[in-house]
This record gives sequence, structure tokens and C-alpha cells, in this order.
Amino acid sequence: MGFTDFVSEAGLTLANNFFTTRSYVVGDAPSQADVVSFKAFSGAPDAQKYPHVARWYKHIASFESEFGSLPGDASAAYTTYGPESTELPTNPKNKAEDDDDMDLFGSDEDEEEDAEAVKEREARLAEYKKKKEAKPKPVAKSIVTLEVKPWDDETDLKEMEANVRAIEKDGLVWGASKLVAVGFGIKKLQINLVVEDEKISLDELQQQIEEDEDHVQSTDVAAMQKL
Repeated sequence: MGFTDFVSEAGLTLANNFFTTRSYVVGDAPSQADVVSFKAFSGAPDAQKYPHVARWYKHIASFESEFGSLPGDASAAYTTYGPESTELPTNPKNKAEDDDDMDLFGSDEDEEEDAEAVKEREARLAEYKKKKEAKPKPVAKSIVTLEVKPWDDETDLKEMEANVRAIEKDGLVWGASKLVAVGFGIKKLQINLVVEDEKISLDELQQQIEEDEDHVQSTDVAAMQKL
């Protein structure tokens, strides 16, 4: 008996042993080798008798709507299940009664794939890759607490804060603020802001704030957290 029979008890036992240490037929992701193997089963295996192959079958079933776009080559299932395997997995119940001696998959020798089939598969893979790349990536943002220190207790803090908030940039949103006592009657401005990491450089923002030399002595990042 070959390794392509996934209906008999012997075939299911072999498959269960195979999936004891594997999640997929080949590699570490679902592929066309899993699809052709999945279709060779007449139904979900008995989970009590064949727990490992039943686990694999249930997992691959969740990708059924994506079978046509999964990557890989179905022919990878030719030799995956053992050295005796020379055919793709098939369901014996799907064969015609008078075709027992017919080799449905041709000879054991490699044959060139139909050009149209190759073209269609490549088109599906390209479409799958395009859809995957088109998915919007989440925008990386950070919430920052910035401290702006004035020169002395005579610095107009309201005007200093107004100058800070007057800075407008794409990817920058100013938040709440408060004055924190430093000592000797001097207070510093502590202001929150949200920035898009790819658009805003905190170093450049601090330099721009410190250009207000009439009010700002220095700036420091007191806290920073990714959103």
C-alpha cells in the first residue's frame, strides 16, 4: 500500500504518525501540498483514533476559502509521506471501479506542467502577494511628556507655552500641560504630545522649541511610551 491512501485504517495510521511532529505537509505554513492532501480525505479523521492527523485536518479546513491562493506546489506532496510514495494523495473512493489499473497521474517521471496551469498559479500567487502587501500597516505612535525649562522666574510662561503650541507638524498633536515647580520661584512647563514615529523626530522638535531663546533655556523628554 502506498502512502497516498488516506481512507483506509493503514493509511490514516501512517498519516497520524506523520503529523505527530509536524503542523504542515511541508514547511511551516499552509501550502498547496496541504490542499491536495486535505482533499484526499473522505472526511474529518476520528480524533480519538487519529488525534494528530485530525488536528492537522481541522486546522487546514480553516483555510478552505483560501485554497486557490495558497502558495507552494502541490507536487511537493509526492515524496513527503515516505520513500515509497510516488503519487499525489488521492481518495480511493473517488476512483471509478474500472480504473483500478489506470495511472491517473501518468508515469513516475517528471513531466512539464501545462503552460496555462503554470501561468494561472503564478497569477494567483501574485494576487495573493499583492493583497497581503496592500493591507494597511498600523501607524506607530508614541505619547511623550516634554519638559520645557525657562531662563528664570521672570520668564512669561504663558507666552512660552503659546510659542511651543504654535509649532504645527503633520503627525504631531499637543495635549495637556501643567507648570511644575523647580525651586527658587521658578517653574517649568510640562506638556504632553502624541507623535507619529515615522514623521516626527523628537530631537528636531526640541531644537525648534529651543530656538525661542527669549523664553526657553532647555528641553528634556521626561517620559515616552508607545501607543
